[in-house]
Amino acid sequence: MANIFGLIWNEVSKIYIQKSTWIMYIFLAVLIIAVAAITATTDGANKEYGEDWQEELQTENEALTEEMQEEEFLVDMNTQKIEMNQYHMDNGIKPVSYDAWQFVIENAMLSSVISLLTIIVAGGIVANEFRWGTIKQLLIRPISRTVILLSKYIAVLIFALITLAFLLILSWITGALFFGVAGGNPELVIRNSEGIASVTAIGEVISGYGFKLVNLFMMATFAFMISSIFRNSALAIGMAVFLMMAGTSIVQFFADKVWSKFILFANTDLTIYDSQIGPVREEMTMGFSIGVLVVYWIIFILASWLVFTRRDVAGQ
Repeated sequence: MANIFGLIWNEVSKIYIQKSTWIMYIFLAVLIIAVAAITATTDGANKEYGEDWQEELQTENEALTEEMQEEEFLVDMNTQKIEMNQYHMDNGIKPVSYDAWQFVIENAMLSSVISLLTIIVAGGIVANEFRWGTIKQLLIRPISRTVILLSKYIAVLIFALITLAFLLILSWITGALFFGVAGGNPELVIRNSEGIASVTAIGEVISGYGFKLVNLFMMATFAFMISSIFRNSALAIGMAVFLMMAGTSIVQFFADKVWSKFILFANTDLTIYDSQIGPVREEMTMGFSIGVLVVYWIIFILASWLVFTRRDVAGQ
C-alpha cells in the first residue's frame, strides 16, 4: 500500500514540476479574469433592484413587450425574460444582482478548457515514459505493472480535480472582486428541464460542476487509454481533442439511428437531463447514460491494462 501512495505522489510531482503545467494554470487564470472583465462591461450585469423591485419588474416587462412588438427577432429572448420576471413576482423572490456566485455558475463552461488540459497530461503520462526511455527505470522496480499504471491514472484524476477546484475557487474570488457577493447562499431563479425554478447558488454550483466532472473524467480516461496503447502522446492528445470537439456533431449526424444513444458523446453531457435541450433520443434516461458511461470506462481501463501489462512491453 505504501508503494502505491509513493508512486502516486511521484507521478503528481512529475506533473507539477513541469513548466508547461504552470503555463496551463496561468492561461486558465488569464482566461477567467478576461471573462470577468468582459462580463463587467455588459449592460445589466450589475443591475440592482430596490425596495419596489416588483414594480420595477412590472415596468421592465412592459418595456420588453413593447420592444417585441417593434422588433420580431427579440420575441423569444424577451418572452423568456418576461417569464422569469413574472416567476420572481409570483413567488416573492427578489432578483439578486449579478455576483460572484452567478459568475462561478456561468464559468462551468470553462470546464471544457480543463478537459483539454487534462487530455494533454493524460495523453503524455504513459507515452512520454516510453519516448524518454524512463519506463525501464519503473519496470525494474519490484512493483507490478498494474500498480504503476494505476498510480499514473490516479495522478491524472488528481490533476483534473485540482484544476477544476482551481477554476471554481479563482472564479469565485475574481467574481467577488468584480461583482461583489450577494450573500452566503442566495436564491436564484433558473430555467431547467421542468421550466422555471428557484435554486440555491451553492446547490447549482455543485450540480453544474458535478455534471461537468463526468465529461472531464471520461475524456481523461480515453486519452489515458490511447497513451497506454499506442505510447504516442501526440496521437493520444490529437484523437482525444478531435473527438471532444467533434463529438456533438457526430452524435447529431447519427441522431436518427436507434444505436446513436450508445455513442459515448451522446451520454457524457448529463446536463441535458436538467435542461430543456434533452437527450439525442427520447427513450434515453440519466440512468441509461450512466450505465453506458460505466461500460465505456471499463473498456478503456481494461484496454489500457491489457496492453501495458503485456510481457513484451518496451521489450521488457
